Amino acid sequence: MTKLITHLLLMVLLAASPIALGQDEEPKKPEEVFRYAVFDTGDALEVDWAIDEGYYLYRNKLSFESATDGFEITQVRLPQGLPHEDEFFGKQQVYRENFYVSIPYRLNGERPESIDLVIKSQGCWDGGLCYPPQIWSEKVELKQPSEGKLDITTVGQAGGLGNSEFVPVDEAFKPVLIPIDGNTVEVSFQVLDGYYLYKDKISVNALSENVQLGKLDLPEGKIKFDEFFGESEVYFEDVFATLPLARATPESMELELEVNFQGCAEGGLCYPPTTRVVSATLPEATTVTDLAALPDRDAPVSEQAKLAQVITGSSLWVTVGVFFLAGLGLAFTPCVLPMIPILSGIIAGEGDNVSPSRGFFLAFTYVMGMALVYTAAGVAAAAAGLQLQATFNQPWVLVLFSGLFVVLAIGMFGAFDLQMPSSIQSKLSTISGNQKSGTAIGAFVMGALSALVVTACVAPALIAALTVMAQSGDMLRGGTALFAMSLGMGAPLLAVGAAQGQLLPKAGPWMVAVKGAFGFMFLGLAVWMLSRILPGGVTLALWAVLIFMSGVFMGGLTSLGPDSSIAQKLGKGFGLLAILYGLLLFLGSLSGGTNPLKPLAAVSFGGGVMVAEEKHLEFQRIKTVADLDREIAAAAAAGKTAMLDFYADWCVSCIEMEEYTFTDAGVQAALADTVVLQADVTANDEQDQELLQRFGVFGPPTIIFFGTDGEQRHGYEVVGFMKAEAFTDHVNQAFSL
Repeated sequence: MTKLITHLLLMVLLAASPIALGQDEEPKKPEEVFRYAVFDTGDALEVDWAIDEGYYLYRNKLSFESATDGFEITQVRLPQGLPHEDEFFGKQQVYRENFYVSIPYRLNGERPESIDLVIKSQGCWDGGLCYPPQIWSEKVELKQPSEGKLDITTVGQAGGLGNSEFVPVDEAFKPVLIPIDGNTVEVSFQVLDGYYLYKDKISVNALSENVQLGKLDLPEGKIKFDEFFGESEVYFEDVFATLPLARATPESMELELEVNFQGCAEGGLCYPPTTRVVSATLPEATTVTDLAALPDRDAPVSEQAKLAQVITGSSLWVTVGVFFLAGLGLAFTPCVLPMIPILSGIIAGEGDNVSPSRGFFLAFTYVMGMALVYTAAGVAAAAAGLQLQATFNQPWVLVLFSGLFVVLAIGMFGAFDLQMPSSIQSKLSTISGNQKSGTAIGAFVMGALSALVVTACVAPALIAALTVMAQSGDMLRGGTALFAMSLGMGAPLLAVGAAQGQLLPKAGPWMVAVKGAFGFMFLGLAVWMLSRILPGGVTLALWAVLIFMSGVFMGGLTSLGPDSSIAQKLGKGFGLLAILYGLLLFLGSLSGGTNPLKPLAAVSFGGGVMVAEEKHLEFQRIKTVADLDREIAAAAAAGKTAMLDFYADWCVSCIEMEEYTFTDAGVQAALADTVVLQADVTANDEQDQELLQRFGVFGPPTIIFFGTDGEQRHGYEVVGFMKAEAFTDHVNQAFSL
């Protein structure tokens, strides 16, 4: 009846105060915001309060009464509150967040098993509402003589106290569990004056079924140096920590937690590690989760997951800063470096009128074109559930883009005049994107097209942004992170633009040579793009022709006279070296070679191999989800671990992993007892997409590890290129569980 009247009064107050409450926020019920837990210490009751943010209780409205005969409350000791003044009661002391009340009592007669405590209170909401007085009745179990205070002599013998000035551990540190809602509890500790708890010794474990604990959010402590553990973070005062819960069922339940802790007395005593069980009744869950699908909370967090948490849990400015730095790190990878000759060719096309400011402006325009298109493509791919890499690495796209580079190279070689009549110039600019050989529009268009180059790489930062957009639908924060990363990748290009405007030679023979050099760079970019879809031998032959011709261009076959300049002599020397290297590449392509750095690896002389080829990992190819499940089960049955590598021919970092990481002896030793599986997703067909979606993978290279139990090692996923030594350590950690 009392609660019914309370709710009716609350509804009247809400209806009468529309302006004070606002349109977008409403107060909660008093029993939801003023929570408490009561327990008996043996000679006093402890009431532990937890109040929601934005609410408060009046100190002088808080009182306690006994509703049990023979149980007499002597003198309630209320702690000091916070000064407060409001329109309802003027100047007052109030309680916010957490506080404790000690209620001493005496018994007249036998000690009952339980008593009824009446709690009277009144509180308010900062939004402008004051609740009517509340009256709650709580049944409290009393400690019986066998559960009372420990004999200090016994504790001294068993626990090493040995001095009556120290209290038992249960009096020095009291863990308390208070529900906040159906999926969150508060774990707190009462710490007696003169004692302290070690932060790193506090942990919790669930004893109840159908619940999994999240991360215990402990507050920051104070640094103390003691004789037991050296420099440590400790708590000298009461500790309040929130603990999120994953619930498998929605019904209210009894939650039991095992709380582990260790503390010391400032007088020189350190207690042994202690474990206590605390319990509380949880209300109905607000969210129900499939616990079997959750990763182990003690598993490490992968780099991409940490970056995703930055997007969702940090301010927008922090997100921008972190992802700009991540992009800056990507700027020096093989996936982004090709943008330098593209930009340099644009600036060189300006001729002899390129100042540092002009070079910087063209670079800025180029970077903005790349960043905007890259961000838009990422947002669109996440929204549509597309594989970004596969979408931009279709053969027809790569051929078209390579053709563009060839057109640009022909222009650099002077095959057509970029100052021809405007009608023809307009048509050429439409094809080449190089309007008037370096205008702002041309630079922007080339930057936009260069976004395709960047998609060749998958990095943790890219995966983090795509994950947030795909899972949460927050395109603003995910897109902002992606744009900041794009600017980070393009930042070094601004320096290239300014420096090139200063260093490029003026009109004359030098400028012709510079333009020719950039022409060969454009042709190299065309070969690099086509290498994603052409056989290795064909690609090696194209490199051979390109390098041979560049050697001819440098003067490798030109005769020198007595009056030849130093530049001509150097040109002939380097040209001859390029010609010889081109011939070696061509010979390697004819003999089945594929690696430009080791063109003669497969060439035999007199029955022997001239250059020993590294031993590559012998992957077992899989295609479907069924293939994967079968092989993982077989590996587990044999007591072996497993590794799944997502690979594609158009994936630059995949090739790096193949050539520099998987050929390493240390890596192969770490994987000696592991079944190594590889999913080739070059085609990106339905089966490939199904396999990618099984693990939420956005593109290769992504590597996933499985233990001997056949379970995925969550948190150990590898995204992007990783050097051999780091990969070896990572494999050992993933399989050490």
